[in-house]
Amino acid sequence: MKKLLFIVLFPIIVSAQCSEETAKAYQLQLNKEYADEKESPLKKSDLEHFKALDFYDIDMSFCVEAKLVKTPDEKPFAMKTTGNRTPLYVKYGELHFILKEKECKLNVYQSIDLSKQEKFKNYLFLPFTDLTSGVESYGGGRYIDLEASESDMISIDFNQAYNPYCAYNEGYSCPIPPKENDLPVDVRAGVKKFHD
Repeated sequence: MKKLLFIVLFPIIVSAQCSEETAKAYQLQLNKEYADEKESPLKKSDLEHFKALDFYDIDMSFCVEAKLVKTPDEKPFAMKTTGNRTPLYVKYGELHFILKEKECKLNVYQSIDLSKQEKFKNYLFLPFTDLTSGVESYGGGRYIDLEASESDMISIDFNQAYNPYCAYNEGYSCPIPPKENDLPVDVRAGVKKFHD
């Protein structure tokens, strides 16, 4: 396993519609990957006892429809990481939505390197922190994988929020969610903090 290279997870890219079935399938797939010693970011000592990740209960109120405002004139930038690596991203757009009765906005990004690969040309990266970060969920924030389309609406299912590999193993270099992607709500959905 390449310890110093952050490998982005693509368990199941969010579908156009959110559902409990999709969220359950996502959790099963993620647990399967983490239990597989060839794919898992877990340290060997943690993998020996691993049964399942700790998820919040699936809550469909954390599945929202967001208005995508594209930002086509953005310049690529080096996103800060937990290591020395500075991968290039470009801000793809802004996602505007209501979550827990609060107006929210998150920037969504596209990896310059991944966008050159045919199978990931539409992959969008949504890193965020929220009021649970560092308390119930990982302090370094969580990620959601999305897919670009022609539509100006995107479903965000926070039940599919996952931790960066750094939450399990400090040998990885993981993107740090930009400050503007800090949500003013408790996102009690997705993966919780890892307890080793």
